[in-house]
Amino acid sequence: MTAIPIPNETLNSDTSTGTVPDYDVIIIGAGFSGIANLHRLREDGLKCHVFEAGSDFGGVWYWNRYPGARVDSETPFYQLSIPSVYTTFNFSSRFADHKEMRQYMAHVDKTLNLRKDVDFNSRVNSCTWDEGSGMWTVRTENGKSGRGRWLVLASGLLHRTHTPTFPGIERYKGVVHHSGAWPEDLSVKGKKVAIIGAGATSVQIVQELGKEAEQLTMLMRRPSYCLPMGQRQFTKEEQDAWRGYYPMMFEAGRNSAVGFPTKRMGKSVQEVEEEEREKHWEETWKQGGFHFMLQNYNNVLLDPEANELVYNFWKKYDPPVVQKVHARMTDPRKAELMAPSTAPYYFGTKRSPLEMDYYEILDQPNVDIVDLTASPMSTFTESGIQMKGEDSPREFDYVVLATGFDSFTGSLTSMGLKNKDGVDIKEVWGDGVKTYLGMMMHGFPNAFMVYSPQAPTALSNGPTILEAQTTFICDTIVALRNQGLKSLEPTVAAEEEWKTAMNAMNEYTLYKYTDSWWNGSNIPGKKRENMTFIGGIDNYEMQCRSKMAGWIGFDVVPASGAAKVKMEEGSSAKEGRAEVHHIESIVA
Repeated sequence: MTAIPIPNETLNSDTSTGTVPDYDVIIIGAGFSGIANLHRLREDGLKCHVFEAGSDFGGVWYWNRYPGARVDSETPFYQLSIPSVYTTFNFSSRFADHKEMRQYMAHVDKTLNLRKDVDFNSRVNSCTWDEGSGMWTVRTENGKSGRGRWLVLASGLLHRTHTPTFPGIERYKGVVHHSGAWPEDLSVKGKKVAIIGAGATSVQIVQELGKEAEQLTMLMRRPSYCLPMGQRQFTKEEQDAWRGYYPMMFEAGRNSAVGFPTKRMGKSVQEVEEEEREKHWEETWKQGGFHFMLQNYNNVLLDPEANELVYNFWKKYDPPVVQKVHARMTDPRKAELMAPSTAPYYFGTKRSPLEMDYYEILDQPNVDIVDLTASPMSTFTESGIQMKGEDSPREFDYVVLATGFDSFTGSLTSMGLKNKDGVDIKEVWGDGVKTYLGMMMHGFPNAFMVYSPQAPTALSNGPTILEAQTTFICDTIVALRNQGLKSLEPTVAAEEEWKTAMNAMNEYTLYKYTDSWWNGSNIPGKKRENMTFIGGIDNYEMQCRSKMAGWIGFDVVPASGAAKVKMEEGSSAKEGRAEVHHIESIVA
């Protein structure tokens, strides 16, 4: 069970005296990223403090309690590579659910004695830099505060929920819940439920509510291309036997493109005969998880013809082999909606959710699918939703908003984070995201981001990429302290080079043709742009580490107050173009 937060009065910050406590490092967020940085920096002898909006550890796993919420990265890779933690915790299955993830977080807390350095229920609303003292001051909505030489922003990739503006929703008298704020024990038995959205969250919810609701209606614009999860139970004995190999497995994941030590085929789809190709696809399909994409041919995300062949395999009806989508649905209308004859977007260019019985649930008579491109929502009514072209409203007791998140930037632009000139990051990023290495920003000295935009984040196993970034951040902070430097921030030129190089890699792929939260196009008014470094974790970490020697691309200010030193710019753009040769590392 999850740990119970200790009273605020026993935590480090103290508002009763009006003083602002000083720390070496302030960390915002107590999910995987915040925990990883807190643990490592404490080991380095730094005094740290964490502000967390929730009432316990977990980040996304604190907030996400909707039916079916489950990880899509498999055991043992979806955990921190901290020996004292992974040697003393057993997961019950290949893909843990949200309840077990909170049990894991409680175990991490207890093992590492974390909560003494955390203020819970403390949503940050102000982060400001004082040039004179070289300190960040952080304040929260509940009056907590702290100052630190370094600031680590670990506020999450998918935290800021997105609720579209629906006409007439204020008139609706039923119950509306966003997936990111779901009452954990809510039952919909005997109820009529609408779920708006068909992405990864919707897939998980449909699988559960379709078994319980009297009537479930999924309103979607585009179907997800789901892959088989291949879920199975794990025993303690099985994990004990494997645990000795964990260090090597974690290292192999870290040295891979996506955090899983798998290998992409070194050939294109067209280089092999159809029979050989089909055999390979069948084998990787049966493995479950993301292996179908991870071990696919090297031009699937580069060549439209190759991509179409993969899509056709995914949707086909072919009883002698493992059944795909059309073979699992008896209703031809529903089958065509979920796996159209012509692909609505390139396979792998948006997230492919993992499913267990999704298509069978959709095929049930108590489940309906509404194609919003053919029958858009007109307005909410008091009792439901009126669709255009239909004579009467559809009545619903509950409406579930699986409408996603303001990804990458949403949590960062809603905490009052201002640069050294007092300009909010919302304005700084008004015309697009600007970072260096996906971890630092010009105008924000000594501030670091984890699980961030312009890094391999969306295409990686979460714990692996955030540990790679954590290592860089913590090593940088220790080096700055040892070298007696007051502050470090990227130059404008370094940011421009990083973005140019990152976009140069993306230009050769099919990603750019698909709208999704990966490029911010799911949020009205948000700039559509590439926010993912697609060259893989291994190449990303190598590039980041190469910038530390001589602080290439950074302005450095000595603690003595001497004039800042502008380091020579690196060759990020050239390196980015060179990464085109590593495009086979791209994964969905």
